[in-house]
Amino acid sequence: MKPALQLKLSQHLALTPQLQQSIKLLQLSTIEMQQEIERYLLENPMLERDDDHGGENFSAAQQFDSPKTSEGEREERAEREDSDARAERDQDVPSAPADVDDDRWASDAGTFTGAGRDEDDDSDTQDIHAANVSLREHLGWQLGMTQVTERDRGLISFLIEALDDDGYLSTPLEELWETLPPEYEIELEELEIALRHIQNFDPVGVGARNLQECLTLQLQTFPPCADQQLAMAVVGKHLELLAARDFAKIRRLTGCDDEALKAAHELITSLNPRPASGFGQVEARYITPDVIVKKLKGKWTAYTNPDAFPRLRINRLYADILAKQRRGNGHLSTQLQEARWLIKNVQQRFETIHRVTQAIVDRQRQFFEHGEVAMRPLVLREIADILGLHESTVSRVTSQKYMATPRGIFELKYFFGSHVATDTGGACSATAIRALIKQLIAAEDGKKPLSDSQLSEILGQQGIVVARRTVAKYRESLSIPPVNLRKTL
Repeated sequence: MKPALQLKLSQHLALTPQLQQSIKLLQLSTIEMQQEIERYLLENPMLERDDDHGGENFSAAQQFDSPKTSEGEREERAEREDSDARAERDQDVPSAPADVDDDRWASDAGTFTGAGRDEDDDSDTQDIHAANVSLREHLGWQLGMTQVTERDRGLISFLIEALDDDGYLSTPLEELWETLPPEYEIELEELEIALRHIQNFDPVGVGARNLQECLTLQLQTFPPCADQQLAMAVVGKHLELLAARDFAKIRRLTGCDDEALKAAHELITSLNPRPASGFGQVEARYITPDVIVKKLKGKWTAYTNPDAFPRLRINRLYADILAKQRRGNGHLSTQLQEARWLIKNVQQRFETIHRVTQAIVDRQRQFFEHGEVAMRPLVLREIADILGLHESTVSRVTSQKYMATPRGIFELKYFFGSHVATDTGGACSATAIRALIKQLIAAEDGKKPLSDSQLSEILGQQGIVVARRTVAKYRESLSIPPVNLRKTL
């Protein structure tokens, strides 16, 4: 076969570098986008932050505040800037928080503002430090204050390290004893004595080997009385019956009446089954919402959060140098083009998020008025059809993006969900059904709690067709126990 040249025409979809960057920025969260922008700022000298909000032609923030911006959003932004200016002028005069009474603010100003405190007072610092202390550090501090021999001190430290995150000694003492070096000639009884030392430490119940022992250690700290003795008996012999809410069998086995069992039950439920819960807590993760939703002139409106919007612009100095060169620098010209792409893509990202958020707010305005019970069914395709976007684009926009509302901060995906049919031929959101189930259970009689079948019947009377198994699934997603575990005395 002879080699030959052929011409062939074909069509194919090619993702340009600019389009690839746009897709990448769209699916990033706010924190990830800020990190990505910091990387671009370090690599590209043509790009810089617009800290002074200048640069009419190149500032992405200025470009975003275009005529497309709604009048309500511009008014809100102007009001916010005015309030910021007033705050700077009046920074020496603290104002009362919205949820604090004016009289209480006037009398307790030192509490809220820190006024009147001694400069040497470090109580707040100590409180913050205490909140971050781990259980092992807390127990180690108590061990340092305890008068024991060095041998016992080493065994107690060994057992402290063996405690789990809940403060339990989940590994049997025999197994821990076998791991000790034989040359130390440590007896099992010595480990038991060391464990009793730990069980006398704070928090009460630490070092327990199971839930029964943990609750018993806590009950022993109460003064002896009839309620304490009955609670000790229930925990020691009938804890499984108590977990199953089989109060009738407990009364029959202990010979107590309803009042005594109720008092003992309240005492047991006041105990802490996880002694280490107050130590080594994970630090709170703060979320910067991408958009803020407020009711302006009777209409729920979404606008971009300025704290989440990075203000970028072209570095004028480098741009002018490049423009004056007769023979352009290829590398600098490429960086200039990449900087312009980034500014445009960042602007486009927030415009798309704003459009999608406003469409969600328009469809879910009843939620903002009445709460979860008014949530309507919504799917990604519905928003995509309204805005003329692809469904995958809406999916990227709603992932890891948040809106701040008067009802809290929600991920955009929260407003999408499945639905069930109603007897009128319509549909009801799964979020609304879960909210109704939660309300019904919160208002039920504790002595006669509602079963899943009864909940299904009540919802059916309201026109919502939900099977019993669906009700059970929604109830479990709300972490609500079944009917037998919700029964009270």
